[in-house]
Amino acid sequence: MITPPNFPTGIANWIDLGSPDIDAHVAFYNAIFGWSFQSLGPEAGNYGFFQVGGKTLAAIGPLTEEGATPAWTVYFTSPSAEDATASVEKAGGSVRVPPFDVMTAGRMACLTDPTGAEFSTWQPGDVAGVDVACEPNTLLWVELHSTDPQAALDFYKAVYGWRSEVMDAPGMQYIVVSPSESSGNPQTDGFGGIAPVMAEGQPSSWTPYFYSEDPDALSAKVEAAGGSVLMPADEVPDVGRIAWYADPFGAVFAVLKPNPPAAG
Repeated sequence: MITPPNFPTGIANWIDLGSPDIDAHVAFYNAIFGWSFQSLGPEAGNYGFFQVGGKTLAAIGPLTEEGATPAWTVYFTSPSAEDATASVEKAGGSVRVPPFDVMTAGRMACLTDPTGAEFSTWQPGDVAGVDVACEPNTLLWVELHSTDPQAALDFYKAVYGWRSEVMDAPGMQYIVVSPSESSGNPQTDGFGGIAPVMAEGQPSSWTPYFYSEDPDALSAKVEAAGGSVLMPADEVPDVGRIAWYADPFGAVFAVLKPNPPAAG
């Protein structure tokens, strides 16, 4: 599980949304999740934090890379952004943006795995990661749908040392991942999963799951706020109730009502 402020090497510790219209995106996520927004102002490139109860759960900023489209980015923690970047290149990935300082908050790099999924690495400074996770309306899980799940797993193991366990899922095998600094028990330490892409021609990509207490009701909120339902709420045995959405600008995210409930 993702349990702030404890972020062992390789765990998902931050997510942010690249946006062409921050005000419109903030209004959408406020309407469906009740998130508030704290802007860091023009000096920070209009980057800012999504919050619940005064605690940061995610962030949003303008699109900065040429050709980028609105999307959520998952960050994985590393004691050294330089070392993670070198490992990425050695393991067959690519570096889109080399390591750089984010004021005193930390150091990051923008990367791509060998199957084409984009992600970032975060070397903590003043900011270790999100303040809250695994509670209602916050980050619960991250999931990679890959054109080559085994190649992706081998890559992330080489970069971050992940542990893994294959679980049976409807119509496929699902790989649960956990940090190297853990017991390797997927029930307690797992923070994400790797699965095949859901349709032919779909690119590899990471998707955040947020904790929803009622995915069915949330679907109506998403549509009313201008988003779309990509996969209606459905029960996954021994996992919970899941739904997939796209926000009004096409950024994909998912929600899960876990069974049993997560302990934040």
